Amino acid sequence: MDSVTQAVLGAGIQAALLGRSQGRKALVYGALLGTLPDLDVVISHADPVSTMTYHRGFSHSLFVLTAFAGLLCWAVRARWPRAPYGAGRLFLALWLVLVTHPLLDAFTSYGTQLLWPLAVTPTAWSTIFIIDPVFTLPLLAAAIAVAIFGARGRAGRLPAWALGFCGLYLAFTVVGKQLAESRVTQALRAQGARVDAVFSSPMPLNALLWRVVARSGGDYYEAASGWLDRGPPESLKLPLHGDLAAALEGSEQHRRLRWFTDGWLRYDAIGPDLVVTDLRMGLPGFYTFRFVMGRRSQDWKPVLPYRYPGSRGGMPELRAIAHRIWSQDPPLPLARWAARQDAPMPGDSGVKTPVD
Repeated sequence: MDSVTQAVLGAGIQAALLGRSQGRKALVYGALLGTLPDLDVVISHADPVSTMTYHRGFSHSLFVLTAFAGLLCWAVRARWPRAPYGAGRLFLALWLVLVTHPLLDAFTSYGTQLLWPLAVTPTAWSTIFIIDPVFTLPLLAAAIAVAIFGARGRAGRLPAWALGFCGLYLAFTVVGKQLAESRVTQALRAQGARVDAVFSSPMPLNALLWRVVARSGGDYYEAASGWLDRGPPESLKLPLHGDLAAALEGSEQHRRLRWFTDGWLRYDAIGPDLVVTDLRMGLPGFYTFRFVMGRRSQDWKPVLPYRYPGSRGGMPELRAIAHRIWSQDPPLPLARWAARQDAPMPGDSGVKTPVD
């Protein structure tokens, strides 16, 4: 999730558990500690694939953060032995502030290595968009109330109420995910399509409209399904071009990207470039992560990956998504959007340099 959400989540937990003792300082302590796991972004890597796949690694490990919470609890008790709270309550507060950061990240589509150093596929429950005002605003309002009125009395109870609401909201998103996947799978099978695997995620800034990606042999379907839909979901069949993956057999970055994404990759030959796309995030024509991982003179050769230029969309796409939440007429222009991803970017001369 975004840094503001992680900060107010940590502040809310610290205020709910230790606010009566620490007062407004609980907000500061919780906000700082709640954003600590994301400091791994300062670590430099040689290429953007490594940057992507090593993020949310050791610093998001439940094992590492539990050990750090214990160490921090010991240090605080040693420095302030007469603090008006016991070691158990302090450890619980510190542990929850730390581990809820990666657990909330795991509800997004990116992938979080909760069990690092175990080499298991990163967790991506993918039920909440990386920025969701419905989740963030109650926590932010509670933090502001405590900052203004203090952590005692009615204001002091607001963080707990906000946290309870956020827990219920996450449960709502889990139900929405299951509903969207079920609707799309049934609709595709009714059309005679084969469905091998499904990945879904909420569309930007909401949990009412869902994007569902379904693998079908050597192709995949992009589909949209919403809570308020009365008709079948719209869908678009697109190629995976999986045969191009053989050209990257010797690439460690490709191996790691395939592991990190659980194989949700598309391959495109665009001019001299072999472009690999993470299908889990974005929309057709506006995928978030696309990497040049090979180049062709006579044969394909792996290269040090770099980002393929693209667009994440803008207000026209957001307006179309906002309208689609409430009405299926018109459907999202998936085919028109998808046409963007097969064409070289404007001004692309075929000569690029690696970028971070």
